[in-house]
This record gives sequence, structure tokens and C-alpha cells, in this order.
Amino acid sequence: MQNTNSPQEPELFMQRCLELALNGLGAVAPNPLVGAVIVHQGKVIGEGYHRKFGQAHAEVHAIRSVQNQDWLKESTLYVNLEPCSHTGKTPPCSDLIIESGIPEVIIGTVDDNSLVAGRGIEKLRKAGVAVTVGILPEACYHLNRRFFTYHRKKRPYIILKWAQTLDGFIDIERIPGTPVGVNWISTPLSRTLVHRWRSEEQGILVGTNTVLADNPQLNLRYWEGNNPIRLVLDRNLRIPTDAAVMDASAPTLVYTNATAPFSVSGSVQYIECAFTDRNLQPVFDDLYQRGIASVLVEGGQKVLQGLIQSGLWDEARVFIGKKTFEWGVSAPELPGNQVEEQYLGSDRMVVYRNG
Repeated sequence: MQNTNSPQEPELFMQRCLELALNGLGAVAPNPLVGAVIVHQGKVIGEGYHRKFGQAHAEVHAIRSVQNQDWLKESTLYVNLEPCSHTGKTPPCSDLIIESGIPEVIIGTVDDNSLVAGRGIEKLRKAGVAVTVGILPEACYHLNRRFFTYHRKKRPYIILKWAQTLDGFIDIERIPGTPVGVNWISTPLSRTLVHRWRSEEQGILVGTNTVLADNPQLNLRYWEGNNPIRLVLDRNLRIPTDAAVMDASAPTLVYTNATAPFSVSGSVQYIECAFTDRNLQPVFDDLYQRGIASVLVEGGQKVLQGLIQSGLWDEARVFIGKKTFEWGVSAPELPGNQVEEQYLGSDRMVVYRNG
């Protein structure tokens, strides 16, 4: 909890909501990231964030954290997303706010979920609560870009990731007899960051060639957190059942055009799906129905370029290492807007956004 003698500026306290909300990354999906701050006479007296899917929301934790509950009747609640108004896995937060006697609520953005979508704000106002909406809206949207994409576009938020050499290749040319395994381009520091990214997303997707060439595990080994669901594209069932992605370290969904076997083990499920190299929309339609709000794509050139050409991506994170291959598999061509650049040791990491 934080105390401050600074003026009660909405942006200051909303920024604190965003900082708190980030603590739930990787644990609350497909729910949004939400932080809440309660301010009494210019001082923060309560804080909370949504910690885990299915558990209490940010507003509940913030209200419970206030030492003197009578102060709530003279306080302002800040929250980066509209309080819910429906009963799901937890009771409506808007009802708790009203019952607590909080007279003012300041909200970053409206909730796109059709079960909320303004209803929480309406309920609060009808109960006499003063509501302000639209504080740091761009930052609030960016924080929950996965959640908003999921509800607006009816698909997961899609993040492309690859590493390429200085001369523009993502792999050597695989010829018969080439050993199975990864030809590392990025540094161990960058690879640790990738494992952190895996912990933040619900799914991680690769194609058949990546599994056959690299035999990746696609789980967390260099970072603490939850393993993402492994999503494997195997149109013709070429991947052997003893591949690393078939082990029990994480659930695996295998999408295929062929007649699907029931399963290999309790952690593997085959799904018949009419997708092609250039049209993965049916796969993402299925993931939407399964409640998977974000996917990290670590596939090869064919999968990555297919998604780029179809416009079916939201963000791309590209590592550029110091190695050169001189020949091999060319890196995808990316038309997106560069929005970030940083260095991790000898690697340069560039982030692009689609639109």
C-alpha cells in the first residue's frame, strides 16, 4: 500500500492501477488485467488487483484492504476497467461498491465484454455514485489489448516471435541428414525473456516443420509461471507420438486435416480442422471458443509468413542476433509499424504492431 501527499490527480492514481494490474499477467486470462486503488483525502488507503482467474476481482481486494471501512463513504475508487455488473465466477463488483458506500468511481476504460459493456457504469450511476470514464484510456487499452481483441475480433491476440541472423535468415537449410535440434541465433538472455513471454500467454503455436526440425518442448524452463497450452499444426499427422510436444509437461492441442485419433495421452488432444497454410482462421475460431485469449506463435517461416500475409497478427517480436548463415531459410517479411527497440546483450529486439 502506498501513501502520498501529492495532489489528487486522476492520472497518478490510474497509473498505479495499471502497475497493480500487471501483477496478474499470466494468471487471470481470459479475464482482463485489473488494478484498483482507493483514495481518501488525497492518500491511498486501499489497493488490490485481480490475482487469478475465477477468484476475487481487483475491487474486492482493494475494499477489503481498507483498515477503517467507514473511510469508504468519503473515498474515491480508481479502477482501470469498468466494474462488472453480472454474476459469473464471482459476485458483481458494482454491487459491492454500492454496498460499501463509495461515492465516486473513476474508470480508465469501458469493458467490451457483452455481459458488462456499460452496464456496470449504469448501475453505479443509478445508485447515485459519481462516475468518470476515460482516464489514461490508451494506456488502459494497451494493458488489456489481449482482452479487447478477444471480445472485439472474436479471436485470440496473436503475437509472432522469431530470431533472425544479421543477414536475414531464421534457420539453415535443412537437408537430409541434418541433425534434429535448434540452430540458436539469439543469446541465453533473450531465450530467458522468451520463456517469460510464454508464461504471459495462454497458448504457444508451431507448425509441423518446426516440431520435426527442432523437437521443441514449448514449456517453461527458464522462468516461473504457468505453461501455455501447446498448439501444433499437423495437417497430415506427420509428427511422431514421441515428440517432445507430446509429453505430459503441458496440455497439447494438435490441429489436423486428417481423421484424428482419439489421443496419445491424457495431455494430448487431436482436433479435426479445415485449415490451410494460408488460412489459419479456423484454428483461431476454435481457440476463441475454448476461451484462449492470446497466442504466442513460435512457428517457422511458412506459418509466420502465412499469418502476416493474411493480416492475422497483432504484434511481432523479432530478435536480431550477431550470427550470419549466408544461406538458409529467409526471415518473414513484415509490413508492420515498429514501436519498440531494445538490446539484450548482443541481440537487438524489435517490436512491431499491425496497424
